Amino acid sequence: MKKQELIAVFVANHQQVVQYIDGLEDSKCSYRYQDKWTAEEHLVHILLTITPFPKVLSSKEFISAQFGTVDRQTWDYETVLHHYAQTSLKAPEAYLPKGEVLYQQKAAIISGMQQHLTDIENLLGNYSEEELDTLSLPHPLLGKLTIREMFYLMSYHPVHHQKQIERILEMY
Repeated sequence: MKKQELIAVFVANHQQVVQYIDGLEDSKCSYRYQDKWTAEEHLVHILLTITPFPKVLSSKEFISAQFGTVDRQTWDYETVLHHYAQTSLKAPEAYLPKGEVLYQQKAAIISGMQQHLTDIENLLGNYSEEELDTLSLPHPLLGKLTIREMFYLMSYHPVHHQKQIERILEMY
């Protein structure tokens, strides 16, 4: 997937889950099935996972110095998802929603996500295809990934959570 398509899919998939959750009525947003997250908690989690990117993507020099490069063939989308499926799929503590998320907070969460998506879209546009395939970022479950691989995974991530929400709401 070339850079422009990768950026478009990343943004579109996040917009899709935002629109889905934003369209849920209050009782569905706050519905908790057993120990599963509410739709609002999924939204907070998704926001937390994209929050580091505007800062880190603002400096290629920082990425290179801090995380280095990947000296292997870039994995394609399917390979990234295959490797991800082999992990625990458990989000680290830093990416977990803290406390109850209230329906009234939804608009502010969505606004923050929209701003991050715009920032990420603009920053990724400054990277060459080669930089996307060589510069690395650390993933808490997969280790060192190229920026392209990271955004393959981050493009899949909101869709994965929307499917979880849809399954939970089948119990509603």
